[in-house]
Amino acid sequence: MTPANPGVQRIRAAFARAQAENRAAFIPYMTGGYPDPARFLAVCDQLLRRADLLEIGIPYSDPLGDGPTIQRAGEQALNAGTSTRGTLDLVRRVRQTTQTPIVVMTYVNPIYAVGPDAFMRLCVESGVDGLILPDLPPDQDLEIADLAAAHGLAVTFLIAPTSTPSRVELVAQACTGFLYAASVAGVTGARESAALGEVPAMLALARQHARTPVAVGFGVKDAATATAVAEVADGVVVGSAFIDAIEGGHDLAPLVDLISDGCRRA
Repeated sequence: MTPANPGVQRIRAAFARAQAENRAAFIPYMTGGYPDPARFLAVCDQLLRRADLLEIGIPYSDPLGDGPTIQRAGEQALNAGTSTRGTLDLVRRVRQTTQTPIVVMTYVNPIYAVGPDAFMRLCVESGVDGLILPDLPPDQDLEIADLAAAHGLAVTFLIAPTSTPSRVELVAQACTGFLYAASVAGVTGARESAALGEVPAMLALARQHARTPVAVGFGVKDAATATAVAEVADGVVVGSAFIDAIEGGHDLAPLVDLISDGCRRA
């Protein structure tokens, strides 16, 4: 897991460009194949207008870390016929239109269903730069992370305000793309409050050990929450707010611009 990996280099460069412009990197998330495969590509086009990195989630039937909004999106995508291989094929089509780094969020079971080595090969062939692995403790199964590194992919693990100092140290040192810090314990989803609570202290601890940028997600829904996170983090991850907008029949472009502008620091 060295910075020489192509995915690592592209992800680090994206964060560096944002930092040079005095802003946090804007990292929108979208469930693969949502709301259906055809419209998914149009949604990605809207997100990529402003994205520094694009996170695409592989829909999964048992997404324990996802809140109700992303769960609904996953169910709809699965019902529309989206599979793990289908998601990666959609990523390949997105990659044909952009040089923006793409990271895939997946639980471990879909990787094993395809086969770890075959999954990594598909990721590389599709133009994926890195993986976000929310249910893989880096001290319990190194096969996935090692395979990702061998194929030139960055890996990202998660911490939360409930993570112990030893867990934060372990996870921070294992990340090669960026470190994903959840703003709250629990599942994903937009929340009413922009208060950061324990996030600054968590990030201060993480930065003592991290060799990568640190991005914060879970709860960012508008310019105010994006600005609050951008003041303390290197990246701002936003997902449920965009899915809520699609569910409500709204044009994504204004919300994308609003949240992206919110990532600028004072």
